[in-house]
Amino acid sequence: MSLITKFLSTLLHRREAGIAVMIVLLALVVGAIQPRFLTLETLRIIALAIPLILIAAMGQMMVLVARHVDLSIGSILAFSSIIAGIMFRDLPEVPIIISIIAAIACGAALGFVNGVIVTLFKLPSIIVTLGTLSLYRGLVFLVSGARQVDPQYIPRSLIEMSQTSPIFGIPWIVILAFVIALLTYFFLDHVRLGRQIYALGSNPVAAPLRGIKVVPLTILVFTMSGALAGLTGIIYASRFGYVNPGITGVGFEFTVIAAVVIGGVSINGGVGTVLGTVLGVILLGMVNVALPLLGVSAFWQDVIYGAVIVIALLIDKSVRDRSARALAAARSAA
Repeated sequence: MSLITKFLSTLLHRREAGIAVMIVLLALVVGAIQPRFLTLETLRIIALAIPLILIAAMGQMMVLVARHVDLSIGSILAFSSIIAGIMFRDLPEVPIIISIIAAIACGAALGFVNGVIVTLFKLPSIIVTLGTLSLYRGLVFLVSGARQVDPQYIPRSLIEMSQTSPIFGIPWIVILAFVIALLTYFFLDHVRLGRQIYALGSNPVAAPLRGIKVVPLTILVFTMSGALAGLTGIIYASRFGYVNPGITGVGFEFTVIAAVVIGGVSINGGVGTVLGTVLGVILLGMVNVALPLLGVSAFWQDVIYGAVIVIALLIDKSVRDRSARALAAARSAA
């Protein structure tokens, strides 16, 4: 009996348990106010809102755990999506899989550039990626000629990925997103390279002393984030059926960062779990769907995202300060 009590106590003290409780409470409260929120149709809408954020959040999570941040993922998404869209429109004879690989490769290349600039010039990633956010967005307009890729050019088979699958009718993009999350979990928790990302974020100064190759690892993290943003660009084309250079991915980075920090990933690096991030994405997806149902203006979403990031920073600082005081007290007692 004591083992069960200990297990439940440990579970309840995990950050993920708090997020799960918030998800349940949100569903109950919004469902009581607006019963439509608890219908299968609304559940499907929430499910379709998750893949875009979740896949990119896996990449952003790794970047944040490594004590960096990538503000350019929205522009990388747009660039990768427009490249695939142009291939769909101008090279219809090319197999879809080639266009998908091209989009992921473009995202990886842009992420690689971010990582190289951050490590080569030893610049803060927030400044570098703020610059590349604008740079990559400019490339989107240059490559596309500011022209939208219209729905008739998006392959029907790609659009169907957002509609159904043989697996209980769950759309393929939802299945893909959770597969990516599982692979990320396996990489971070069971692969030595993944564990090194946590070590790097926890103590960048001590990381080289542990045999961690900081520069290649940092570049790898940004490259993986870019590749996942590139894949998200394909999901965007599947979900919405068009690619517009002016609106695709705009503000997306803040949505992803909000979801990741809700999930308990520390902006100061070294802390965060895939499960927490998944729950954070689900909670944010529910909020996105709940607000319109409650008649709340969509502009409040931006307010919520900004508030979440600021609150997460304050909580993280408070936790670090308490930990520092506890460590100092332990040393004094010793």
